[in-house]
Amino acid sequence: MSNFKTIGIIGKQDEAPKVWETLDRLVRCLRASRREVFFDDVSGAKVAAPKECIVGLREMGRCCSLVVVVGGDGTLLHAARAMAEFQVPLVGINLGRLGFLADVLPQEIETRVEQILAGEYQEEPRHMLEARISGEEPGEDHCLALNEVVVHRRNPARVIELETYIEGVFVNAQRSDGIIVATPTGSTAYALSGGGPLLHPTLDVLAVVPICPHTLSNRPLVVAGDSHIEIRIGDQDRDQVKVTCDGLTASHPESPARVFIDQAPWPTRLLYPKGHDHYKILRAKLGWGGPLPCQSS
Repeated sequence: MSNFKTIGIIGKQDEAPKVWETLDRLVRCLRASRREVFFDDVSGAKVAAPKECIVGLREMGRCCSLVVVVGGDGTLLHAARAMAEFQVPLVGINLGRLGFLADVLPQEIETRVEQILAGEYQEEPRHMLEARISGEEPGEDHCLALNEVVVHRRNPARVIELETYIEGVFVNAQRSDGIIVATPTGSTAYALSGGGPLLHPTLDVLAVVPICPHTLSNRPLVVAGDSHIEIRIGDQDRDQVKVTCDGLTASHPESPARVFIDQAPWPTRLLYPKGHDHYKILRAKLGWGGPLPCQSS
């Protein structure tokens, strides 16, 4: 039997009927299991939860032993950044299109959630990134990412000049649309579109992937997961650069000069029902073929 007595629910910000229906089904399942349930503002409003059961995300992190996320991978990324500091494990109910992270289907809620509540699950810690953004003025801004940190251009009509340093050692200079630093979890996201490698999510590595580099010899790098990475931005390009963490624009100085990227102090804890198969998900989501029929001897 698991120790998950208090369950938080984080819902997708979408008015589609399937969101409400899935939330309602999940709540009935959890209450039938005699769990205490707390809600974020969005999910609480959808199911008309009592006011005392609707809490902020930080309060949810402090009081809940498990958080169930109803939505797509974007909703789960949002929950991961909020819950990482509190080391609360996450389960994803997939209402999105791809679902590399959230892979429990709505029609499986009763079976899969009850398995996890009974202690029948496998846990996958996923490394996160912490980006620190430094401008010309003193001070730095920070952001967390489970998938990737991206340094990229604001103006689609021009390239930007960047220098990459790893562990203080100069790696290369490039003229490109930007650069992606991705975790293994993020290797199936933006980095995949940029030509980066697929990395097994349990590996302790990072992928450094250029975006449309202006030279054919510039290729993705795979480096140690605890590498200290520094991206220096050309003087003339600092007002043309944005930094995003998991697709969200980071708060940073008007003219960012350097971006420092390190492994975050906490991983995200993802829970899956027993029998979770990463390669099965890749086959389904990327359209890979199944096994060939055996040839008779």
